[in-house]
Amino acid sequence: MIEVRNIIKSFDQNHVLKDISATFKPGKTNLIIGASGSGKTVFLKCMVGLFEVDAGAILYDERNFSELGPKQRKEIRKEIGMLFQGNALFDSMSVEENVIFPLNMFTKMNQKEKLERVNFCLERVNLKGVNKLFPSEISGGMQKRVGIARAIVQNPKYLFCDEPNSGLDPKTAILIDNLIKEITVEYNITTIVNTHDMNSVMEIGDHIVHLHNGEKNWEGSNKEVLTSSNKELHGFIFASDFLKEALLSDKSKKS
Repeated sequence: MIEVRNIIKSFDQNHVLKDISATFKPGKTNLIIGASGSGKTVFLKCMVGLFEVDAGAILYDERNFSELGPKQRKEIRKEIGMLFQGNALFDSMSVEENVIFPLNMFTKMNQKEKLERVNFCLERVNLKGVNKLFPSEISGGMQKRVGIARAIVQNPKYLFCDEPNSGLDPKTAILIDNLIKEITVEYNITTIVNTHDMNSVMEIGDHIVHLHNGEKNWEGSNKEVLTSSNKELHGFIFASDFLKEALLSDKSKKS
């Protein structure tokens, strides 16, 4: 579980995060949503330590990440998997080399153990047999799955996904959503997804935090999104035709 307590973050006079608190539970897909400039990317980067908060606390299973030194933070980072928006694969490395990279950095496993773990993770994301291919030789959706394999190769307790559907066609985006959801439940991971994709919200959004102008504006499940009377939330979600159709369908079922 990850708890965020009253965190504040500013850049000079720009107050980006304003006293945000939230709890993200294991085995759940926790989504952070909001319009561009709402603070969701800074929020995620604060949680993983890429930005230092000005005030407040970030707790990983009651361990206050904000107060830890570099050595103690490194131990927590070993428990974190990260799926970056642009995949962040190394072009000069094969798929196998990309996935094994965190194991080389953070573990003392021997080469046989590493390769067994890499093969297990690639099979888990339905990429068996692509070990020796390079990122340029596979599709965008396959690259995203390689990114997921790398993110889970250390069997993380916490998984962060930054815009995992960015640049993907709708069919592939659904496959990636389902894969993230399956892995979250299967391994009881605390998963946090930063997204503006409302299809993702409705399909896998167990717990949703909506940010607006740097503040936590709304919190709830994907079922509650459809019935919320929150003005700012409505202004964000009704930009999506998918949500309009879902709301109309929900109302017609009740009538």
